[in-house]
Amino acid sequence: MPETVTRQGEIVQTLWNGSWIAAIATGVVVWGLIAWACIFHRKKRFSNQELPPQVRYNLPIEILYTVVPVIMVAVFFYFTARDQNELNKMSPNPDVKVKVEGFQWSWRFTTEYQGKTVTVTGAPASDYRQDPAPELVLPVSKKVRFDLESPDVIHSFWVPAFLFKRDVIPGVHNAFEIDTLDRQGVYAGRCAELCGVDHSRMLFRVKLVPQAEFDQYIATQAGSAQ
Repeated sequence: MPETVTRQGEIVQTLWNGSWIAAIATGVVVWGLIAWACIFHRKKRFSNQELPPQVRYNLPIEILYTVVPVIMVAVFFYFTARDQNELNKMSPNPDVKVKVEGFQWSWRFTTEYQGKTVTVTGAPASDYRQDPAPELVLPVSKKVRFDLESPDVIHSFWVPAFLFKRDVIPGVHNAFEIDTLDRQGVYAGRCAELCGVDHSRMLFRVKLVPQAEFDQYIATQAGSAQ
């Protein structure tokens, strides 16, 4: 998994790690039972019998076979539901708001911060003379809300370093929030939903910068359309 740059990404990573640990532990038990059955119930060990002893209609064992998987599924459900609720949580006053518009075949980002807005639009993918990847500038250690819209077909806003993606659907208002960590850098983003002939060129970048640099960016670019 890529190193995450958000608090929510750390939640996803923890859930992912826990799921793998549980899956491997279950696999070890199952593989052990298979090996045990193969070794201790070989045909030559029961040369005088047609079949080894059977355990059909053994009520304690059948209860065990039922109860253990139910408990496992319940535990998975609890942690998944808990983390999903946290990932979908929205605050009334995020520090930064970003309107994300996915269109065939690029992105438009309208950043709102303290009453000022900056709009960045990617060049159409058909215009190969320009870099079609717009850059979204965000501050570190802040709460950022994304509002997702599409005027044409379904796209999907995905930043691998967020360990999260959400679909951008025409006529449907999707949104999510992140708490950025103090990890400056430029991180790749892309559309994760096959949306047409130039889907592969729907690229963008997210640049995390210190608060002072973000303030300067907003002050110099406010009201402009890049």
